[in-house]
Amino acid sequence: MALKVSLLVVSYMLGSIPFGYIIFKLFRGGDIRALGSGNIGATNVGRFLGMKGWIGTFLLDGGKGILAVVLTQRLIGDPAWGAFAGVLAILGHNYSAFLKFRGGKGVATALGVFAAIAPWAVLPSIALFIIMIFSFHYVSLGSITAAGAFPLFTYLFDYPQLVVIGAIAGAALIIGSHHSNIRRLLAGTENRISGKREEP
Repeated sequence: MALKVSLLVVSYMLGSIPFGYIIFKLFRGGDIRALGSGNIGATNVGRFLGMKGWIGTFLLDGGKGILAVVLTQRLIGDPAWGAFAGVLAILGHNYSAFLKFRGGKGVATALGVFAAIAPWAVLPSIALFIIMIFSFHYVSLGSITAAGAFPLFTYLFDYPQLVVIGAIAGAALIIGSHHSNIRRLLAGTENRISGKREEP
């Protein structure tokens, strides 16, 4: 049990590493949280650093989610504990121990987690994400919809019950982190994808 608890703590701390914050600080200086949406994730970093900033942040945030799951599964040998570790990684990203328990929305980290715990279920979720973005031009709407659908896909693809529960918990964290986006979507004031780099 000590190993399991230790791996959950490691997963949370791994998720807490604020790669978007670090990348922006290294390549532009300043605090990304003071710009744009105030988020440390790939979308906001990409607004100011362009596609390279977006890709770097996205891959590192997704990678830490994958690492948390794979490390736990390898050492414990139980997919359910891998799913729980993934949830802790998402929680760490959203409430980073290195940023006074504030963070991002967890989308890239969750994608890494979801791909590691249920790869077949993540494929239709990605397709849904892309469809929503191309149809409505809102990243947040695509993220919310894909996250909400992912637990259903894990169930339909007959993943273990505890993995489905982990998927529900992860999806709840993603949707909950988008509460302000949901309000703006309902009010019609949410930012659409522009494709332009902004200057601070």
